Amino acid sequence: MKFNSKYIPVLVGISLAIGIVLGERIHAPNDGTFLAKNSSKTKLNKLIDFIENEYVDDINTDSIVNTTVDRIMEQLDPHSVYVPRSEQVRVVENMRGDFVGIGVNFYMFKDTLAVIKPVENGPSARAGIKAGDRILYADKTKLFGRKLPSDSLYSKLKGVRGSTIELLVYRKSERKKINIRLKRDVIPLKSVDISLMLNSKTGYIKINRFAETTYDEFKLGLMSLKKAGMSSLIVDVRGNGGGYLEKAVAITDDFLKENQLIVFTKNKKGSIQNTYATRNGNFEHGRLFVLIDENSASASEILAGAIQDNDRGTIVGRRSFGKGLVQREMDFEDGSAVRLTVARYYTPTGRSIQKSYKKGLESYFKESESRFLTGELYEKDSIKIADSLKFKTPKGRIVYGGGGIVPDVFVPLEVEDANVSYLMQSGIVGNFVFEQLDQDRTLFKNVTFDSFLAKMTKTDLNFDEFQHFISKNRLVLNLTQNKEIVKRYLNAEFARQLYGEKYYYQILLKEDKMVKTVLSKN
Repeated sequence: MKFNSKYIPVLVGISLAIGIVLGERIHAPNDGTFLAKNSSKTKLNKLIDFIENEYVDDINTDSIVNTTVDRIMEQLDPHSVYVPRSEQVRVVENMRGDFVGIGVNFYMFKDTLAVIKPVENGPSARAGIKAGDRILYADKTKLFGRKLPSDSLYSKLKGVRGSTIELLVYRKSERKKINIRLKRDVIPLKSVDISLMLNSKTGYIKINRFAETTYDEFKLGLMSLKKAGMSSLIVDVRGNGGGYLEKAVAITDDFLKENQLIVFTKNKKGSIQNTYATRNGNFEHGRLFVLIDENSASASEILAGAIQDNDRGTIVGRRSFGKGLVQREMDFEDGSAVRLTVARYYTPTGRSIQKSYKKGLESYFKESESRFLTGELYEKDSIKIADSLKFKTPKGRIVYGGGGIVPDVFVPLEVEDANVSYLMQSGIVGNFVFEQLDQDRTLFKNVTFDSFLAKMTKTDLNFDEFQHFISKNRLVLNLTQNKEIVKRYLNAEFARQLYGEKYYYQILLKEDKMVKTVLSKN
């Protein structure tokens, strides 16, 4: 299956990047002390100087250095990486949890910047920008018909908080151009997608990554659910590639009693650092379930491992990714950075859940794909764990190390073709729905959510249109065997763009196999 790159959502790329950010950052000194009295390092420095000063043609030595650093990091482990400045800026911004801009979700539709939806209470929403609007100019910069790369578009719309920007907007529904003047403001990047009650006693919180703001977002959701009468909680970290170790620890602390071990790390010198729960837990009692899948990694696995090893809750889903390496960051003056593995982390029973990377980077990152071939994503018995990797919890339950967290309750992948699962969670679904709505937004004007849902459930029209849409975009994939799942995701995305995030999850979670498994046990 071949994806058209413009449809891969920005957040997916960012999530993969932040999956390698784990633990605290460090800043190495820039005084040259790392080069002292080491002939190999001196050799590298002298070679770069020699090329720069004497090479017969003009050459960009920065690119040589970047390539060299990349090659060096490739010799270490899969999560020790060099991050160029352009990528580092995006990752830092995403991990900070906010940025300064105009507050719109958009994509380039027929070479024009189309607003999918303005961010609620953001500058654009306050200024009157609506879903379906086309932004033609930002100040005097033309944004349409130029095939501008995403970086250029972002740079035109972002800026300093409080700075003014003049937009020329074309409103298709009214067939007119509008001049809109607004001030840029801080736009939050939510790491907790939603917190809601599934029934009178069961709460649900979805965490997409562990950023600087994650614990604050989580606590706000947790406390609101407790006020609503929650006695049982589902924490969903499916697809969560990780992030800051301390944020996963803070959330785990809310579930464990004082002095229970959360995680420990061990560095090359054998130094061990233990992290324990404090007395500040906000949900130490009540039933707890953690949902994981093959894309739950690092900080997500710390959370799941600590809950499992302390017999605090039930892990539901499929075996997690298997990343047990801790990185620290060294920033360079040009804005780039290196993330270096400095320790391994272990769950409270002493498990290392880091999967092997002895066969090289390509094999390592494709290991999750091999789980389709072995049948592991469909049958629990296909998970192969060596007897030497068995551990016991305080209550005597068997848990496993050596390549991810194995769930207590296995739930198979619900699609016949795993590619369908990735497709329906990609940006192409949002783009398709936008284009369908854009044909005539008045069709949904004043339609209640219940009426919308009843109408959408009865028809296969959008399913048929979507099959045609992906074929037109060179995606060779027959969706017929997974029609009901595809329709569910399509209806959820229509609901999100028309009514909001809460309604998206309301539709998806109602038939979610993992959620239904938990509710059947609750």
